[in-house]
Amino acid sequence: MAEPGRRSVRRSAALVAALCVLAGTAAVTLAVVAGPGPGLTGYVSEAGVADSGYAWTYRFGVFALAGALLLLAVALRAGAPHYDDRALRVAVALLLAAGLCTVLSGAVTCSAGCPLPPFERATVADLVHGTASIAASAAAVFAMLAFALSPVARRPLRRTGFVAAAVSLPVAGAVGLAMLLVGRSPLVAVLERLLLAVAAAWALATAGVLAVRDPTALAVRDPQVAAAPAAPRHGEDDAAV
Repeated sequence: MAEPGRRSVRRSAALVAALCVLAGTAAVTLAVVAGPGPGLTGYVSEAGVADSGYAWTYRFGVFALAGALLLLAVALRAGAPHYDDRALRVAVALLLAAGLCTVLSGAVTCSAGCPLPPFERATVADLVHGTASIAASAAAVFAMLAFALSPVARRPLRRTGFVAAAVSLPVAGAVGLAMLLVGRSPLVAVLERLLLAVAAAWALATAGVLAVRDPTALAVRDPQVAAAPAAPRHGEDDAAV
């Protein structure tokens, strides 16, 4: 793919990803606030149970957010095709994993109350939905960290990734411990919403950067051209003789 083609793919994917983040966040928020869920004492996923009048609003929001993660992976891959940077390769893989797990989370809804062990008896659908949601959140958080640790990523991407990871890692750990030690509670509900808000803000900021710039500050080079020996300058052949 020629360089103008890569740039076009990067910009288009990043712009659509930003729109998906905005639309998905708005739809999920509407479903949680206006739906019949328990408010700040329950999980966000409770807005998507089958008997909720806002179930499809919630699903639309989740699928839009999944699309945003997948498009961010496309934008990142198209923007830095030639760099042997492990952190960016890991970030692409984690974004893809987060997007696919989010799709599974939206496709498999939980039962009323979204029960999870060890305090509640869960169905197979509850376990699949819960596992997919946790995996998606974990992959997104580690993608933030991968951006922060990349030695070639642009400073806005590294800085945004660092700040988002610094907030998300302790919050995600607190959510996990609270679910194991306390179970359903206002504490888990608030922490979960905080984690999702940080992830959405990070995805939107990352999409904004990728929409206007390549992910790295270095020029894209063709590996074959870079590996070719440089042509001798005028006078060097005579000097060698």
